[in-house]
Parts: sequence; structure tokens; C-alpha cells
Amino acid sequence: MSHKSTKSAAKAALGRAAGSENKEKNKHITKITAKPSAEAKAPVETAKSDQKPAKTSQKPAKLDQKAAKSAAKNAKNAKKAKKSSEEKPLKEVFILARPFVALGRYIRDSWREIRRVRWPNRKATWKMTGAVLAYCIAFMVFIVLLDSFFTWLFGLIIK
Repeated sequence: MSHKSTKSAAKAALGRAAGSENKEKNKHITKITAKPSAEAKAPVETAKSDQKPAKTSQKPAKLDQKAAKSAAKNAKNAKKAKKSSEEKPLKEVFILARPFVALGRYIRDSWREIRRVRWPNRKATWKMTGAVLAYCIAFMVFIVLLDSFFTWLFGLIIK
């Protein structure tokens, strides 16, 4: 089979699948054509021709300014993160001082980690506290009921 006949057979199969017998009825169907790999970057054609291009609500100058600001902010944050995450080499110190150096490093790293935490606001804190208290009360009631049941049961067995 030649390339043209393969292409026409593919078009016919696509037309049958899309129902192209009634072209007037099926103008809303999107045409998708299969192209050889060399022409694979061709855009997809649509049957509707009255589509309008999307409008941008912001001017290009504002977009460029916002992009520049966010890029500068990202670069600054990356530089800050790199600086804070750099591990200083452990200097050769007296063997008795090493535990204190390790403790100091632990405290420093803990403080850095605490600064990164996203702390909850007052409302969320009260909600979580209420949930913990409700769970504790429910579990306490369960334990008391279980204890009284076993007390009653052992009272019957021992008598």
C-alpha cells in the first residue's frame, strides 16, 4: 500500500468515526488528523471558526514587573536557604569539648527548624485543644464503664 492510500484510508476511518457523513450536523466535532512524525508538531484543527482569542486582563509591562519581582524574591529565598542549610565543618577541638559543640549545633538546628514551622492561629489552636479534650473525656468514660463492668463481673464470680 502506498503512503497516499494509507493516508486516505486513515482519513476515511477518521471520518467514519467522527460521523462525517452528515457534515452540516457535526460542525462541532473536533478534527484530529494523524501526521507522520516529522510533522507531529502541527496544531489541532477545530471545526468552529468563530472562536475568539482569549483576552489578557493585565498589560504585558505589569506581567513583566511581577515576573521580575517574583524571580528576585525566589533568588533571595534560595540564597537564604542555601546559606542557612550550609553545614560548617566541625573544627578539630579538644575531645572533652566535642559534646558541647554537638549540643550547640543541635540547639542551633532546632531553633532553625522552629522558625520554619507554620504555627496555627488562635482559632485553630482552640479547635485542636477542644478535639483533644473531647477525645480524652470519651476515652475516660469508656475506661470507667469497662472498669465498672469488670468490677461487677468479678463481684459475681467471687461471691
